[in-house]
Order: sequence, then structure tokens, then C-alpha cells
Amino acid sequence: MPPIPGSGLAKGLAVTLRTMTKKTVTEQYPDVQPELPPRTRGVIGLFEENCTVCMLCARECPDWCIYIDSHKETVPAAAPGGRERSRNVLDRFAIDFSLCMYCGICIEVCPFDALFWSPEFEYSETDIRDLTHERDKLREWMWTVPAPPALDPGAEEPKELAAARKTADKLAAQREAAEREAAEQEAAEREAAPRDSARPEQEGRE
Repeated sequence: MPPIPGSGLAKGLAVTLRTMTKKTVTEQYPDVQPELPPRTRGVIGLFEENCTVCMLCARECPDWCIYIDSHKETVPAAAPGGRERSRNVLDRFAIDFSLCMYCGICIEVCPFDALFWSPEFEYSETDIRDLTHERDKLREWMWTVPAPPALDPGAEEPKELAAARKTADKLAAQREAAEREAAEQEAAEREAAPRDSARPEQEGRE
């Protein structure tokens, strides 16, 4: 059966009329901030204390937009007779977000969890050179990184957390044993003190 002339126009008008009767869902940005999902790729934050200057993130970056400078320092031996060690000290860590394509490879390859995604995206600049964020600016983005999601109730405890808890329990037990021993020694000294003071009196009477 051939289509009725004007049926397509009628269907389109019907959709328009149905839409006109519904409540609008337009959010007036920036007056209304969007609700972003927790894994939003906004900007990259740097936790500098975890960075060991291994250069993996800079080598794996497809855009070569990560700039890292460092120098070596000699660390004295921890124990007498030990050998001195050398370690890398971070001098510069910068990311050029005008080149970054937000692939997340640098965050995935970091073996020490020094890079994190932040959902913040409002960092546009009038000068493209200001889109290169140095390590101080990258550290500020760490305060906007959301907390990791909670583990499933039936999930196994991470090995690192179990080892840390075991070490903490061991140290707590050693501390309690030392405090108990000190308390017992103090109590023994208190009991012995009156006996020592009573002996000269007894000797004088004799």
C-alpha cells in the first residue's frame, strides 16, 4: 500500500507536540554544574611523594606531552659499614594539556600510583602556554581526586593492606609488651623502696 501523502510530516509534528508538553531538561551551565561520573577524565593530578622518576609515563605517552627533569643524590648508608646509595630526585614534572589526548596511558603504566584522574575540567586559558601545568599545579589537582570506590563485601583483602595490618599489629604488640614490662618494673621498685628505708631504722634500734 503506498504511503499516504503528508504522513511523514504528520509524524514529525506529532513528535514535536509530544516534546512540547514535557518538562525541559536543559541545564544552564555554568550556573548549574553537571553531575559527572566518578571515572571522568578531566585533568591529571600528581602525587609527588610516590614518583620515583622512572620515566615510564613520559616514554609511553603517545603525544610526548610529559616533561620530567631530575638529578641524582647520594644517600648515606643506613647502618655502619653499609654502602651509600644513589636515588633520583624530581626537579620538574609538567604536563602540556594542549597536546594531551586524555588516553590515560600514563596513569595506567605508573607502577607507584603517582598519577590520578580528577573530574575537574574547568581549566581553560586564553594563552595556550598556560595549559602546561607544572608539578605545583598538578599537586593542587590531587585535592579534587575522588576517593576510590569501596571494595565488594566478599572481595579478598589486598596483599599490601594485609601486610601493612600485620606489621601494625606486630608493632602494637611490641609496644604493649614494653609498656607492661615498664609498669611491672616500676611496681617492683615501689615495693622495694619501703623495705630499703625500713632497714636503717631497724639497725639503729638494735
